[in-house]
Amino acid sequence: MDEDGDPGPPDGRAACDAPAPETERRIDAPCARTIVDEALTAPSDQADSQVYGQRALVRFTGDTVFLAVFPDGWRVVAAGCEPRGERPCD
Repeated sequence: MDEDGDPGPPDGRAACDAPAPETERRIDAPCARTIVDEALTAPSDQADSQVYGQRALVRFTGDTVFLAVFPDGWRVVAAGCEPRGERPCD
């Protein structure tokens, strides 16, 4: 953060701790820069969550995040998907 309180350019390092191993492999390197460059919606208040055994989805205003349980906890398996009405997100 600079002296004016500007946090500077976005930093994707913290977000790179969240993807599941397979999701992480599908992200072009370097992850921290790629995540920032993606057209993901800004964080918002959680609207709804549903857990299905070791899988879950969390709906936010403008985005749905899909999660799975791994030995080190819940990890993101998909985010930034396009809604397609009654069909699964893509």
